[in-house]
Amino acid sequence: MTRLSKTRNRTAPVLPWLFVLSAFLILPTSTSGQIAVNPTGLNVSTQNPTSAFLTFGNLNNQIPAEATWCGELIPAAPALGVKCNPATIFGVIPARYNRNTASGVKAYTDIMTLPASVARRAYQAAAGGATSSFFFVRRFVSIVGGPDEFVVVTCRMSGGFAGSPFSITNVMLSFSGIEKPILFAREGETLPQVKAEITYTGTGRLNGRWEVVQPGEELPESNDLLTEATLPIEKRGTQRRYTELSRFNVFLPPNGKHTLIGPKSEDLPRHVAGEYRLLLRIEASDDDVTGSNLAAVGAGPAVVNSAAVAGFPLPVLRYFVGPAGSSPSNIVRQLAPANDKTFAVQESIDFVWMDIDKGAFYQVEVTDIDGKTLVTAVLRAGIGTYRAPSWLRERARQKPVRWKVRALDENGQLIGESSGRSFTFAQTTQP
Repeated sequence: MTRLSKTRNRTAPVLPWLFVLSAFLILPTSTSGQIAVNPTGLNVSTQNPTSAFLTFGNLNNQIPAEATWCGELIPAAPALGVKCNPATIFGVIPARYNRNTASGVKAYTDIMTLPASVARRAYQAAAGGATSSFFFVRRFVSIVGGPDEFVVVTCRMSGGFAGSPFSITNVMLSFSGIEKPILFAREGETLPQVKAEITYTGTGRLNGRWEVVQPGEELPESNDLLTEATLPIEKRGTQRRYTELSRFNVFLPPNGKHTLIGPKSEDLPRHVAGEYRLLLRIEASDDDVTGSNLAAVGAGPAVVNSAAVAGFPLPVLRYFVGPAGSSPSNIVRQLAPANDKTFAVQESIDFVWMDIDKGAFYQVEVTDIDGKTLVTAVLRAGIGTYRAPSWLRERARQKPVRWKVRALDENGQLIGESSGRSFTFAQTTQP
């Protein structure tokens, strides 16, 4: 039952009929004219993030606005439904987790990702005397001048494993025994074993495949890196596909962590020089507690299976293959970014190169079109990559810039350098 907002430890008696009347006034109704949600309640972890697939149906010229977690509800008048009591708000859904998408017939799907910080605040409130359930409240705004409407999902605290939605909360990809974020190899060289460290809630089958983006192929977009269960049902099967290396189908018990071994090292492409991106593609699967009934909210005829949902794009594991054979010992090979690349707004810039013999340190230098130094950094041998600071775009002022790498020996003497490459920034939209 929806919990009323009230002052705790109130000594004055409350008339039973008044309590019932107040509850009747603020309980969300299920009339045909109001927005419905499915599921209406779910179990969540008390200490860890939890993600769940929700469907909001019966919308009428309405779009989703902010979403809030709270411990108590109050009437939303003159809006429809009930909203959070401001005194009991645990948090607002972060922008990076906001993944509501138009779907079906007058419906939206939403990936409710509960941050660990909100879960802990709810747990602390329960330890202080509140009940063990709290609320996720999404506000909808009319685009034709109608009243706002609030829709409630009840979150029940649990241990975070059995009984909770099977959701992926974190993924880390790496090469076994390699601490560097990017690996370098020469043509034909065997690469180390790939692995994925996966953190999750609930329990279920992890189904999917490993794919590789080879040099020259179109890169995946953000939506291509989501797990299949994160997408609305009509968009499943539309993600860009690449060369499949292997498949996996494993049962994950309710312990929260699993190490998934990747494809065989000898199956990783390495016979053409260039940049490769290894993708972990996780497919939707069934379980007993994860699913959204479209028919219940008037959004479609079936139940959407959403086990292995995740509120974030999965990471990409990159490796570079350099030319085989010997090369001049004083030339530092630049691997990425490609010459004359244009970087989109918010896109990270990773400078990547291959070490040379006797190189102890490497100096990365970025200059503007007039030769003025914008960024310089010195890194030890064996790292081979440097991420440009976020303020480089502002300092470059959207003009072409150039980068190069110099190799230094143990005494700091120059022993080699690269030829240099250029790149630009995409124009930002003026407000």
